[in-house]
Amino acid sequence: MIHVFIDGREGTTGLRIFDRLSGNPKIHLLTLSETERKDPQKRSEMLNSCDVAFLCLPDDAARQAVEMTTNEHVRIIDASTAHRTEPGWAYGLPELDASFREKIASAKRIAVPGCHASGFIALVYPLIREGFLSPDTALCCTSLTGYSGAGKKTIAVYENGERDPLLDAPRLYALGQQHKHLKEMKAISGISCPPAFLPVIGDFYSGMLVSVPIFAGDLKKGGLEDLKALYRERYAGKIVRYRELDEGGFASANALSGKDSMEIYVQGCEDRILLMARYDNLGKGASGAALQNMNIACGFEETEGLAL
Repeated sequence: MIHVFIDGREGTTGLRIFDRLSGNPKIHLLTLSETERKDPQKRSEMLNSCDVAFLCLPDDAARQAVEMTTNEHVRIIDASTAHRTEPGWAYGLPELDASFREKIASAKRIAVPGCHASGFIALVYPLIREGFLSPDTALCCTSLTGYSGAGKKTIAVYENGERDPLLDAPRLYALGQQHKHLKEMKAISGISCPPAFLPVIGDFYSGMLVSVPIFAGDLKKGGLEDLKALYRERYAGKIVRYRELDEGGFASANALSGKDSMEIYVQGCEDRILLMARYDNLGKGASGAALQNMNIACGFEETEGLAL
């Protein structure tokens, strides 16, 4: 039996991980009371007495939790932004290639990818790795997401019956081009500079659609059909897979809400190509990815406990 502690269980991601693991006969969940969870000594005791610690915390608190964990046998799976590009941490997107999966399987420190970053990297990493794009190519990215990814306070704002009418329409944010996911988007995908990034929050609970437009003239080789073949071969698993889009010329961001899978699409024409990744910001973009990483690291069936 694996002893698991969720530091930050009260947040959106922590609650979902707790609910998914509750009742699993392979898992014994360690918990703290409302008073104890604010006690550094109690937190330290839990962090050092578990087999797996999920960190569902703000960045500074996640760094503190890592410092508090002195037991070298504890596996830490961090859902915050704090360690995604730090040396010694495995980046938790095993579908990228075998080296990522191997690092996750053997690591004591695993960083769960950011929700926006997951789709962007899944789309761009193979293009750089296989020589379809130069790392110096200037890229743009748009990501449409449900409001749940912004946390409890934003969820309450959107679900308030007397809310601001401006919330009825999609809203652009991170307009200063300083979004916290940009660092990992650049570092993990292998590009030379971050993309021009446009995140959009919509009036729906969960789901995410990340799109990256490519001009065929920027490709170093191949074209539309070659990109389809690349993704079809690379993403043929149970969790991330290539699909043909068939929604009458539309693509809905919440089609995989409640799922832990990701679907990759290639649309457009020979001159202008649109790459898309669709998934749930709370699933493959957060708690689902965290559980998948635990399964790999602990030797469980990779899809155990996932909704696919």
